[in-house]
Amino acid sequence: MCPCKSITVSGNVLPTAQRSDIAFHLNPRFDQNTVIGNTQINGSWGPEQYSISKTMPFSRGQGFLVRITCEDTGYKVAVNGQHLFDYNHRLKDLPAINVLEVGGDIQLTSLDTGRIPGPGESAGAHCC
Repeated sequence: MCPCKSITVSGNVLPTAQRSDIAFHLNPRFDQNTVIGNTQINGSWGPEQYSISKTMPFSRGQGFLVRITCEDTGYKVAVNGQHLFDYNHRLKDLPAINVLEVGGDIQLTSLDTGRIPGPGESAGAHCC
């Protein structure tokens, strides 16, 4: 992962969805009606970062679209087109981030790891 790359996830939250702690840093918590961001380094979780949204953007049994855009200082996270939070990088070696795990009580319907061109760049310009 590196600045000017993005991840777009589309899927459906399963009707039986429960709280799931997952390796990837985005964690919808239905029992707390919020979404958490976090990083695990050397087996230890850092401080949790809560969504700025006052409402839970995910609903059991409903579709969703998550977009995580990597920028120089962190990730911008949006759900269903609405900004959820900015998350500062805690792991600084961004090119070494090369695995994505999507898990939990969802049915994955699509996954895209597209590139977001920067100002004045064409979509084919080199990112990292």
